[in-house]
Amino acid sequence: MSRLNPRQQEARDYVGGPLLVLAGAGSGKTSVITRKIAHLIQNCGIRAQYIVAMTFTNKAAREMKERVATLLRPGEGRGLTVCTFHNLGLNIIRKEHDKLGYKPGFSIFDESDIKALLSDIMQKEYSGDDGIDEIKNMIGAWKNDLILPPEALEKARNPREQTAAIVYTHYQRTLKAFNAVDFDDLILLPVKLFEEHPDILEKWQNKVRYLLVDEYQDTNASQYLLVKMLIGMRNQFTVVGDDDQSIYAWRGARPENLMLLKEDYPSLKVVMLEQNYRSTSRILRCANVLIANNPHAFEKQLWS
Repeated sequence: MSRLNPRQQEARDYVGGPLLVLAGAGSGKTSVITRKIAHLIQNCGIRAQYIVAMTFTNKAAREMKERVATLLRPGEGRGLTVCTFHNLGLNIIRKEHDKLGYKPGFSIFDESDIKALLSDIMQKEYSGDDGIDEIKNMIGAWKNDLILPPEALEKARNPREQTAAIVYTHYQRTLKAFNAVDFDDLILLPVKLFEEHPDILEKWQNKVRYLLVDEYQDTNASQYLLVKMLIGMRNQFTVVGDDDQSIYAWRGARPENLMLLKEDYPSLKVVMLEQNYRSTSRILRCANVLIANNPHAFEKQLWS
């Protein structure tokens, strides 16, 4: 898509404060984000090293970076950060590892490492690893909601939750002893670090003069807070999302974070991208009938 339509142009050009771009399926949101990054660098005097764009998969981040590169002149994009939430968290932990009590060169546990460690703990504590998947999911959910082991123990409402909270306590202690983190720690640890060290938070806020987030409806509680902390008082950000396209509910995603934005940023401007470039009118009529049944923070109608 070579030229932007009027709504897309409005989203690209608005830098006066917080912006939510409500983008329906096939409405060219990636074009808006990539053109906006170029606009910020070329026309708004914000150097690339102070711009951070975040999305959910390495593939999406790679594609975004490639598309931005085609819009910039040589050298203009030096220092630009386009990455996933977890890559940014990893970068923060690497730079601040000593404050978090980790040694350099810490390792990241993958799914099989996590299961092996949990199994080991449960064999020792309970002579068996029955229900290991459920406990693993509960620990992941606690971390996504920024709940540490002492709070998990306190909030446990039944024997199953109590068992999971005890295992969680041993699990975190052992991870630290191994100088290791897991995938959920990549968001949890930076948020907790920023909460406890305002000076470190301020340092990172100064590195992020403008923040862009794609697929915002898929953020969970900890990701929402990480974004909010990095934005700080500057309020210079663009988030793009669609409450009809949330696919990560199983991983703690909260489409209602779109609603929360209106509360946290009363001056929030909302731009609707409703023109669809992918489908015919008939398909969109069917889609509109279906998505009308969803609970909505904002109403929209796709058209071709």
